[in-house]
Amino acid sequence: MLLLAAATLVGWLIAGQTTSAALTAAIAVLIVACPCALGLATPTALLVGTGRGAQLGILIRGPQVLESTRRIDTIVLDKTGTVTTGTMTVVGVTPEPGVDAGELLRLAGAVEHAAEHPIARAVVAAAPVVPVLLPRVDGFRSLPGLGAKGTVDSRHVIVGQARFLASGGIPVPSQPTSNGATAVLVAWGGLLRGTILVADTVKPTSREAVARLRGLGLRPVLVTGDTEASARSAAAATGIEYVVAEVLPAEKVDVVRRLQAEGRVVAMVGDGVNDAAALAAADLGIAMGTGTDVAIEASDLTIVRAVGAATDLRAAADAVALSRATLRTIKGNLFWAFAYNVAMIPLAAVGLVTPVLAAAAMAVSSVFVVTNSLRLFRFRAGRDVTRPSFLDQTA
Repeated sequence: MLLLAAATLVGWLIAGQTTSAALTAAIAVLIVACPCALGLATPTALLVGTGRGAQLGILIRGPQVLESTRRIDTIVLDKTGTVTTGTMTVVGVTPEPGVDAGELLRLAGAVEHAAEHPIARAVVAAAPVVPVLLPRVDGFRSLPGLGAKGTVDSRHVIVGQARFLASGGIPVPSQPTSNGATAVLVAWGGLLRGTILVADTVKPTSREAVARLRGLGLRPVLVTGDTEASARSAAAATGIEYVVAEVLPAEKVDVVRRLQAEGRVVAMVGDGVNDAAALAAADLGIAMGTGTDVAIEASDLTIVRAVGAATDLRAAADAVALSRATLRTIKGNLFWAFAYNVAMIPLAAVGLVTPVLAAAAMAVSSVFVVTNSLRLFRFRAGRDVTRPSFLDQTA
């Protein structure tokens, strides 16, 4: 622009104009080319977009997250605590012949008392005594996604999935299920002693959230360490077609990477410690605000909006829509700032725009960019932005 202004000055002098007229034209070129609008185009849109996100209960870690959010085409959803409430309860106890149901719950509760999974908390809550009166467990060991074991009252108790017991040489018959409940098997003395059925409830907003994600062009995938029956039940209740069940926490990362290897841009939504690695591996990590600190730390977006005691999964769809709207606003700001310069610089160079008019036009362009960015405050939760704008298509 300095060279163009100098060329304007020289051109006017060569054309026989006065030095005053030549300087006026050159100064008008410099003023009209002031990059204020270009400098404001991105930061003002980011500021308003992230501020509106905070109002909607969506905390955005940084501006690069918006670009990642725009590109995603697949969203992986953890089941427990994300699609469901995460508040699990015991819905049935089936002891083996000769085993007392209360004793089954007491020993299982003693082992699970040292664990942190929602299923473990449900078993502890169903024990016939308060947690402080449960017997002591020695040699406790927890295998994420499989179960836990320890010694209680001189008995080696194993609590967990069928494959966990089978790996210890304990014969396991077919698992009983009830309306998609998860079967927690309990064994000691090398024999299966009973089954505890634990169930979770789907969040009332999850089905609408999945529908919104589909409307944004995303493919939802349900991933869980629970049984196939439990996963299929939750998927049917929310309208999810793709289900990956009975996966270990490390295998959730493999699911994300396999999707990425297929050329997909993947977002992961989770809330627990066992989701942290997958959240970090995904192109976009979204943590539920009611989840663990490690999951929130590993994520790019944190959802803090809640319905009752449960985090609202619909905010994930709003986060994608808001990010796309913010980037569209940035593109619009840049487009009009460039268009302003392209149109005004030649007019200033030929003397049709005075320095005063150039200064006024430059101020108007800056005000336009700021005002256009402020329109993001009108973004509404649940807004659908499935159709790309002209600027999206040309970009």
